[in-house]
Amino acid sequence: MTELPPVITGSSAWYGPEYAARTDWIEHLSSAEIAAIETAAERLARSEIDWQTLGPKDFPLPKLEPRLTAILGEVLEGRGFVLLRGLPVDRWNRRLSAIAFLGTGLHLGSLRSQNRQGHLLGHVKDMGLSSQDPNIRIYQTRERQNYHTDSCDVVGLLCLHPARLGGLSSLVSSVTIFNEMRKRRPDLARILFAPIETDRRGEVPAGQLPFFRIPVFNWHDGLLSTVYQRAYIESARRFREVPELTPEQVAALDLFDELCNDPALHFRMELRAGDIQLVHNHALLHDRTEFEDWPEPDRKRHLLRLWLAPAKARPLPPVFAERYGTVTPGERGGIVVPGTRYTIPWEAEDAPRTS
Repeated sequence: MTELPPVITGSSAWYGPEYAARTDWIEHLSSAEIAAIETAAERLARSEIDWQTLGPKDFPLPKLEPRLTAILGEVLEGRGFVLLRGLPVDRWNRRLSAIAFLGTGLHLGSLRSQNRQGHLLGHVKDMGLSSQDPNIRIYQTRERQNYHTDSCDVVGLLCLHPARLGGLSSLVSSVTIFNEMRKRRPDLARILFAPIETDRRGEVPAGQLPFFRIPVFNWHDGLLSTVYQRAYIESARRFREVPELTPEQVAALDLFDELCNDPALHFRMELRAGDIQLVHNHALLHDRTEFEDWPEPDRKRHLLRLWLAPAKARPLPPVFAERYGTVTPGERGGIVVPGTRYTIPWEAEDAPRTS
């Protein structure tokens, strides 16, 4: 790209300290809304239904749906994140909590597979693994994740148990990162609009290479969409057909990381039990700090995750199909490889130790 996009303004171009000092991004669920979710979850738990064909009609929330629509609008077209607070997961059993989360998510978008096993419900929990294994994804460890995007439009997290120490969620606007790079080093910003290889970590769709080549910054239809995971960009160099990063690419990625980690840009939040965090992957990057867990197995840090594809999501450039399968809203995103069959593991123990 020879001509950089203009400076991007609007609600998506925010700085962390602004939101650290505010609470209007927290949406408190009322007792009536919680009761409606609980009723729908209990009814669905008793039903004999194909979980793979679920839709909003299977989890009716007529009074809450307008509010969820407005919340989704803020995620997709506003600041890019929302925190819903108040689900009584300490009172519900694990399965009911998962059904309540999954059912609420159906009103935000279609469910996408999160790994090669076709898991439509993910468990973010330390499995005693290490990201040094090229087939392991960092969410299966207790390591810091570093700022990254996921392979979906919107990622949702429900906190069942927070860690004893650490494990804070951190968000940064990729729009603000672009603006800052454009101002400080437009030459390096321009480099990130060129395709760059990112490791698929062993989850390779049929007919595809074990890495994809999508630029970090993508300007399409007047919108900036970002794809980023530095560790996986670097681990892609293990493939013979992938060239080493150039000094200019390293400098651009280093500045990108420096801005992500700048407290003047990002902010951190603590997820409490019962909190649902929604994040727009195309406009934000998210991170998790390293954590120390509780010794008791039933108190260990445990989050549930959904990857969602809203029907009214933004347009994406064609190159995203290399990672998303398609760029059609409502159908894109997720991970599907030969042999993938969609499933919902209700317990973390149901999930295999590799992704």
